[in-house]
Amino acid sequence: MIHHGSDGQAYGETELRAVTKAYDADMATTLAVESCSFRVERGRFTVLIGPSGCGKTTLINLIAGYESLTSGEILLDGEPVTGPGRDRLVVFQETALFPWMTTLENVMYGPLVQRERSKEDIHREAVELLEIVGLQEFHDRYPMQLSGGMQRRAELARALVNDPKVLLMDEPFRGLDAMTRELMQEYLLRLFEGSNRTILFVTSEIDEAIFFADRIIILGASPGSTKAVIENDLPRPRNFDMLTSARYAELKEEALSILYKEAMGAFATGAQDAADMVEAYERQRRLS
Repeated sequence: MIHHGSDGQAYGETELRAVTKAYDADMATTLAVESCSFRVERGRFTVLIGPSGCGKTTLINLIAGYESLTSGEILLDGEPVTGPGRDRLVVFQETALFPWMTTLENVMYGPLVQRERSKEDIHREAVELLEIVGLQEFHDRYPMQLSGGMQRRAELARALVNDPKVLLMDEPFRGLDAMTRELMQEYLLRLFEGSNRTILFVTSEIDEAIFFADRIIILGASPGSTKAVIENDLPRPRNFDMLTSARYAELKEEALSILYKEAMGAFATGAQDAADMVEAYERQRRLS
């Protein structure tokens, strides 16, 4: 399901204008994000990537309305974001499934509480989503009876059944083994390409960013700010064979060059984890 306005256009356009977030602690002020501006276009898959500690999660929390801005502005379909709302849902790294509910009950919970749709309609869509993510045989299982990958899939279905204008995903596949992560990537891509939803996805993995994105937004080292925007013209529908294409290699080299430069800058200033970042980007550039 896609939100549409009276003009027939899908909702979900999000714009950040000179967003700054500062934290005060121990008589000192720390800038997490400084004068950060970018646009998450409606119906497109936007990926946010950058060095460790550059403010990616802070930006997700600000867009979700969980934290307040120090300065700047965040707009959703032209209206200022002033707090949390059902139009923005976040899928985090950690599972948030209710342990006392079955998989199907977890997915149906949000719309049932909102009481804006019939139970029959909610049940039908929940069953369809669970089938898409490969959990059709696990409706009656409880979270503790599911593997980590299955729990992430249930989380994804639970978010999508609420039909948010913007789906915010903060490294949701981090910590999964390689095979499970690849399966999750396929499921998410299938869900996106079948619905044209608006997604903002945070990752630290350049391969994942290119595989998903229509647009890649690269943040600089802390405090986070927009350093580059790469338009990804790989055709859709996508598959893993594209990761061996010449165009993929070009996009990866472009992104890695920018990330490497940012990591080197952080290393020069003694930023935490900077040496590890430099080494990681050097290794990826050698392999690509």
